[in-house]
Amino acid sequence: MERREFFTAAGLIATPLVGRAAWGVRRIEPGTAAPDAARRTQGPTLGPEVFARRIERLQEELKTRKYDLFVAEPSTNFQYFVGYNPGRSERLILLMVPTAGTPALICPSFEIERIKRNSAISDVRGWEEQDDPWGLVGKAGRAMKPPHRNGVVALEPTTSYQSYDRLTDKLGGWRFNNGAGVTERLRIIKSPEEIEMIRRAIAATEASIAATFSQLAVGMTERDVAALLSREMASRGSPGGGLVQFGPASALPHGGPSAGQLQRETVVLIDAGSRVEGYTSDITRTNWFGDAPSDEFKKVYNIVHDAQSAAIAAATPLAQCQEVDRAARKVITDAGYGQYFTHRLGHGMGMDGHEPPYMVEGNETRIEPGMVFTDEPGIYQLNKFGVRIEDDCLMTEKGIEVLSKRAAKL
Repeated sequence: MERREFFTAAGLIATPLVGRAAWGVRRIEPGTAAPDAARRTQGPTLGPEVFARRIERLQEELKTRKYDLFVAEPSTNFQYFVGYNPGRSERLILLMVPTAGTPALICPSFEIERIKRNSAISDVRGWEEQDDPWGLVGKAGRAMKPPHRNGVVALEPTTSYQSYDRLTDKLGGWRFNNGAGVTERLRIIKSPEEIEMIRRAIAATEASIAATFSQLAVGMTERDVAALLSREMASRGSPGGGLVQFGPASALPHGGPSAGQLQRETVVLIDAGSRVEGYTSDITRTNWFGDAPSDEFKKVYNIVHDAQSAAIAAATPLAQCQEVDRAARKVITDAGYGQYFTHRLGHGMGMDGHEPPYMVEGNETRIEPGMVFTDEPGIYQLNKFGVRIEDDCLMTEKGIEVLSKRAAKL
């Protein structure tokens, strides 16, 4: 699944305010309604020791790549290391992690208590409203700079140009490089606690999709069903939503909601994801709404299912991403539908709905144990219908584990 409107909405509430007492495990069983408090807070189940290890790994990675400092504004990467994402505004908030020593987090003074309560960073430095916060950044940078030489900064890749411009002005004696390689390497291998969050998000999404399909009725619009889907996810303590496409609209891989109403004997595609503690799921199911699916629908559906199975079989430990894409694409091409499989096979997922590794031709990245990715082949025949089946996969030492429950062939 590509970027969806629901990820924008979900991202705003993926890391809400919680106190220090919330560090600890609170399990919500998949498919059950969460307590009111859990629905409101979605508090972190990742303890401070997790973020301490992440900072240590970040510093080790910086040393390996010969960087001296990592700098990040609020972002997914900021949240990965801090445990909290306060969001960006006109007021500067900045994380600075030196290769050796204690990380510092710079923020407005009135935000210090909120940041401390919700982050794993102890050195939080405040600036007053009437002050220039970049002076504080410059002071911190001078203290973190290596002696007798220029330092090298790994800059978080989504940093705004405005902030980059001020950083280069205030951090004299530093050279700036794109830090994407650092953050991607650290985040691409999921830890057991991350995989647990993804499993929970998947369970909530699967239950919500099934509940939504069970409530379909003639006359509903795609927007009606999308709203129902979001309510089902919220009731399970895993906010999210997704795309809902009826009939010919299902042939548009990224189609938006239309005004048409649901009729019997047609295709319904639901592509959905939700979040648990900032970790996402991504699942697509394509069903027939009516008495009996057409022969053409069954044929196309089963070809897509076979393509997904071929990708799973090809995804052995250290297989290249492109090899997995090729395996699925070959099944669809051999069946005569190659021109209708118009996107890559899949993408990595975790804190972002889309992140490395990408299952696409030309990507020679080898799939290592701990990588999580989608397997979502599709056939899209314009003005007729589309079929996509998407499941979430984990590479283990022994091979692929499909984290979601695969749909059966027709």
